[in-house]
Amino acid sequence: MSSLYDRLISAQPIKQTAQAHLPETCLIRKRRISLKGQQVRAFTAEIMSFISNQNVQIECKPEELLFLDTETTGLARGAGTIAFLIGYGQIIGDELHITQVLMRDYHQEILLLEDFLERVKGCRCLLTYNGASFDLPLLQSRLIMNRLQFDLSNVLHLDLLHAARRIFKLRLGRCPLNRMEELVFNFTREDDLPGSEVPGRFFEYLKHRDEGLLEDVLRHNDQDIITLSLLFLDLVGLHTNPLETPHQQDLLSLGTVYEKQGHHTRAIACYRACSDQAVLDIARLRTAEIYRKQRRDQEAADEYETLRQSRAVNPKVFISLAKIYEHRFKDPARALEIARQGMLYCSERIGFFAAEDRDYLDLQKRSLRLMRKVENSG
Repeated sequence: MSSLYDRLISAQPIKQTAQAHLPETCLIRKRRISLKGQQVRAFTAEIMSFISNQNVQIECKPEELLFLDTETTGLARGAGTIAFLIGYGQIIGDELHITQVLMRDYHQEILLLEDFLERVKGCRCLLTYNGASFDLPLLQSRLIMNRLQFDLSNVLHLDLLHAARRIFKLRLGRCPLNRMEELVFNFTREDDLPGSEVPGRFFEYLKHRDEGLLEDVLRHNDQDIITLSLLFLDLVGLHTNPLETPHQQDLLSLGTVYEKQGHHTRAIACYRACSDQAVLDIARLRTAEIYRKQRRDQEAADEYETLRQSRAVNPKVFISLAKIYEHRFKDPARALEIARQGMLYCSERIGFFAAEDRDYLDLQKRSLRLMRKVENSG
């Protein structure tokens, strides 16, 4: 059975207007794609907070979101770089509405920007991919150059590049949008115009005035909007039902997201569900650390002991376990034994340079202090 992503990519537009016009100048292209099969409902403040790393903490209706992607005359944000095409996506009902606004010449930029402002003012949250570093600073500079008074920093913004990195980086490494398509949605673009060639295509169009030269640019931008919206819906699904993720690395990453945001019950549930050997020990370590901070001492000690005995461990396990036995269980003799085991582990792992290792020095200092403590109590 084909995936939703496959159906969206291959779907014929429900409605398409090839070349309607904004007043006198800009080309605007619209189409709608069915999202049937994808559950689209209001996105809770909690889900938005998870995805945005707590930067967006309001409930949003689907139609209040505005997906945005620009095509520009350069890949830097210098004074000569402008956005000549802005693509928008909105989820309305069970459809994705895509609108692309393209300026035909430099003097039309102000109309493009005025249209952009109207759309931004009408949304509740703006979603981009790397927009915080590129699209929005570029658009802000162009607004200033065109004497349009509006501060984009006041717009609620969710940059999905950072959201994607938090979940997928452990599994995928780099997270450009086309890599999301290939490894998250199992889709590879065919005959796609590389982003690096977009500026040259626009300059070629300006030279020949053949709008057919821009078809590849419009198609590239259209695809970006589709992927952007589907990525957001995929992230919503992952955060709604994290334990249903098919990839253990993503599950561990979800736990890390929840832990950093203070949702420890969710984090522990994700860590407990990790069973693959590649992530199991990391998940146990993170679980132990949460228990230790919550003063659930016996549960923390049990997790640390499991890690210590497995030898798939790091010096932090010995340090944390020694602290628990010394300060929580009031058992300095056992803490000393563990600290010495940690020093031996560091010596075996690092060898000659162990004496310069920070963790080894911590364990050495701890051992000396614990020896005096045990001797004084004897």
